[in-house]
Amino acid sequence: MAREQGNKVIARNRRARHDYAIEDVYEAGIALTGTEVKSLRAGRASLADGFAQVSDGEVWLYNVHIPEYTLGTWTNHVPRRTRKLLLHRGEIDRLVRETSEQGLTLIPLSLYFKDGKVKVELALARGKRTYDKRQDLARRDAAREVERALRRRR
Repeated sequence: MAREQGNKVIARNRRARHDYAIEDVYEAGIALTGTEVKSLRAGRASLADGFAQVSDGEVWLYNVHIPEYTLGTWTNHVPRRTRKLLLHRGEIDRLVRETSEQGLTLIPLSLYFKDGKVKVELALARGKRTYDKRQDLARRDAAREVERALRRRR
């Protein structure tokens, strides 16, 4: 069987960029069981409530929902189990330093296949206040209006 090439996005956390200001982005591998991978190949996952934490020198992913594999047997996985993220030691140490700072958290932005392996895009983010969200929306609307005006002039 031929090896997969390229990237195939499984799930995106669309609320993350709205609710958080993204400081830095990391790519991490994720330790999964067989039925989890089969369920992901079917394109089923939800990152909505997901977050990551560093504990005992390891990074763990919480609240990511990967539904049970429909054709699985009694060996099926628990949908919201805690999953280990695979990062280099230097990256983990950097995450420990930066998350100890006030207000920074780790959130998953997307889950995807990269050359046949499941990867998670992890963001070091700072939570936005409501007025920050309003300012972002106003800025986006203003940019959209400028684009419309430029198109009309052409």
